[in-house]
Amino acid sequence: MHLRGAATGSISANDRLMKEIREIYRSDSHKNGVYSIHLVKDNLYEWDVHLMKVDEDSPLYSDMKQLEREKKQNYLHFRFHFKDTFPFEPPFVHLISPTVQNGFVLSGGALCMELLTKQGWSSAYNIESLILQISATLVKGKARISFDGKGNSYSLSRAQQSFKSLVHIHNKSGWYTPPKQDG
Repeated sequence: MHLRGAATGSISANDRLMKEIREIYRSDSHKNGVYSIHLVKDNLYEWDVHLMKVDEDSPLYSDMKQLEREKKQNYLHFRFHFKDTFPFEPPFVHLISPTVQNGFVLSGGALCMELLTKQGWSSAYNIESLILQISATLVKGKARISFDGKGNSYSLSRAQQSFKSLVHIHNKSGWYTPPKQDG
């Protein structure tokens, strides 16, 4: 839409998202194939993020190699939804495929990360650091790809519903920070 001159959203969000894209394309992580980004239907406010590399010592790394062999998919597919309030509010992030167990991935594909809430987000954060933090969180949470054949993708509505419930619970009870010895 933005490429055709049909821009929507706020000027500050448009400017910041364009800056984020420029920084991502210049980054070593992007150039080295750690992740890639793609605008969904040329929409600046909706990105597909393909996470292609995680810590090689993790079980998730082995699972991703198996995923590539069996399903010809060499990435974890996330979708980032930005509002016109970005960067003052975080994007809504959810996993689309494959299905993952553990790793702080909720049943709908949303991620259990305080960083992705209004309270945990700062406008000083950039999207590349968020992508790398998601990768680290999956590894720390011992994420494993499910190869049992029971569904291989998540839906946006399920992800939004599970994230809303999660935020409600954590607003009442707080966010748990693991002890340092747990990493």
